[in-house]
Amino acid sequence: MSDNLRGALFMMLAMVGFTVSDSLMKQLTVDLPLSQVILLRGTVTTALTLALAWRMGALRMALPRSEWGLVFWRVVGEIGAAYFFLTALKHMPLANVTAVLQSLPLTVTLAAALLFREPVGWRRMGAILAGFIGVVLILQPGPEGFSVYSAYSLIAVAFVTLRDLCTRRLSRETPSLLVTAITAVSVTAAFGLVSIGVEWRAVSAVQGAQLAASGSFIFVGYLCAISAMRSGDVAFVAPFRYTSLVWALVLGWAVFGDWPSAVTLLGAAIVAGSGLYTLYRERQVRLRGARARSGAAGRGL
Repeated sequence: MSDNLRGALFMMLAMVGFTVSDSLMKQLTVDLPLSQVILLRGTVTTALTLALAWRMGALRMALPRSEWGLVFWRVVGEIGAAYFFLTALKHMPLANVTAVLQSLPLTVTLAAALLFREPVGWRRMGAILAGFIGVVLILQPGPEGFSVYSAYSLIAVAFVTLRDLCTRRLSRETPSLLVTAITAVSVTAAFGLVSIGVEWRAVSAVQGAQLAASGSFIFVGYLCAISAMRSGDVAFVAPFRYTSLVWALVLGWAVFGDWPSAVTLLGAAIVAGSGLYTLYRERQVRLRGARARSGAAGRGL
């Protein structure tokens, strides 16, 4: 099996883990407070992450002082994304919220261009515009289609964009498993503080099993996503993130009886197509840059 194929399989497994965890969380938040559910799931995820980080020696590593600011804002992005995404997920169909989140490559590209002056050509800007039109179709603004929870899904995208921008700015020497462990502990602690002022409800045996499963699936998702990025070419592996749309459609129909409208499906297709094209163009830009640097080095020799 080639590295790229192995990376693609890991990425698809990661999307299964994340989407199944989301499906379980949507069921749990019907009867349990959101902060309680995130805290309990986070306890499972944190325990598994710390165990793996200890086993791999990541806990004995140290972050450079210059990286702590990025890690802090990455944690802020993760906490905000968890709250707004799961709140939107509680009130919206699984496939709709998942489809909105697929605009992430577009928002990260646009934010990087605005904040860090990264070059973005007219083709990618056109893809970003088309992707945002797709998001509008998914959310269907209007008296019946758009709600405050639609806005929550967009705010979640903004927080995930913050998280991913900070991740992109981290140096290659920063151990990703250590950052993941810090994030898991911080998110769990944050919602632990929030849950102090919330009236807890008794957790049944079935709900306890769902919480354990959700925490385990999201841990598997993180682990497979890291393995995917380390196994193959990022430009080849990253597009397989969009398989989460397929799982969201299947689980939304099988578990909740939801099937998106034709307009929503069209919007999701536009968002996915725009994201895939953006990833393709970024790969082409990187290849041209690599060839230019190689040529310059050759002329210097």
